[in-house]
Formats: sequence, structure tokens, C-alpha cells
Amino acid sequence: MWLLTRPLGADEQYRESAFLQARRRHQQAQRGSLPDGVWGVPVDGDLAAWPGLPYVLLFLEWEARHPLEWTRHAKAWGTKQSLIRKVARARQEEAIKAKLTDLVEIVVHRAYRCKDREYVRVARAVDSADLRGRLDRAADSDSPWARCHAGYVLWLLDRPDLPNTRRVWQTWVAGEAAALL
Repeated sequence: MWLLTRPLGADEQYRESAFLQARRRHQQAQRGSLPDGVWGVPVDGDLAAWPGLPYVLLFLEWEARHPLEWTRHAKAWGTKQSLIRKVARARQEEAIKAKLTDLVEIVVHRAYRCKDREYVRVARAVDSADLRGRLDRAADSDSPWARCHAGYVLWLLDRPDLPNTRRVWQTWVAGEAAALL
């Protein structure tokens, strides 16, 4: 419809009923797909009670488990960052807490990807003996990525007042590198 109504000009095109109907159908379909389907997160409402929460968790899990596929089909770094921040602030029911703990574990085991540092917020929100045990195992693993990421997250969990900034990360990495020399 966009191509068919384009000769009308922008003002007339957006008044054309067939175009408006097609646009509404397209927007409705987008609301049922990722990443667009997770953009309606309630601003001040209870995220745990929001019907879209399973899709938010699916979106984050898809990115964590299948990063190349996610990048090809749904790459939205700002959406990823926003959703991580929102789930970290949400009321933590046990099922949600378990899923978020799994996500933190998955993320620390892989090479860093854009906005992964945001998962420190999630780790702080779901901090538990289970999470720390998983992070301890990752910090002792053969993977240099896992050792580095898990060590950093554990270090920040022990320092809740320390912000998770790039400078703090760089300071921690420099201290770890110095300890290896």
C-alpha cells in the first residue's frame, strides 16, 4: 500500500483509508513479533504481572543463547539494554529469578557482547547462593571469558555500592592483569 499510495504525496498518503488500514494491520502484526512485541513494557506497572514478560525473557534468552541468529533477525541493542534494566528492577518471583539466574550464567560464559555489562544489574537483583555458586564455577573454568566475566560480577556483588561503569571495569581488569604478572 505504501508503494501504491506514494504518488499521492506524504500528506494525502497518510490520510488514504486503505493505506491507514494496511498500516494498522502491519503495526498489529509487529506487536506480536520480536523485538517490537516487547516494546510495550509498562513504565511504572508491575512487570512480573505483565502478560508480555515471557516474551521479554525469550528475547533476552534468544540473544544470550543464539547471538548470531538474534543479530541477523532482531538486533536491537537499545531494547536489550532497556529490558535488562527493567527485569532487574521487577518484582522477583521464583520462576523469574530462576530464568534471570540462568541468563546471567549464560552471558558470563561467552565473549562480551554489546550491553552485556547491564547483566550486573540482574545479578545484583537475583543475588543468591545458587548464582554465586554458578559464578564461582565459571570463574574457575577453562574459559578465559568466563573467568574474567564471572570474576568481575562476583567482585561487584561483594561491593554493592560500587557502580558498574566502564572505568570500574577497566580498573578491575587492570588489577586482574597485574595479579597475573
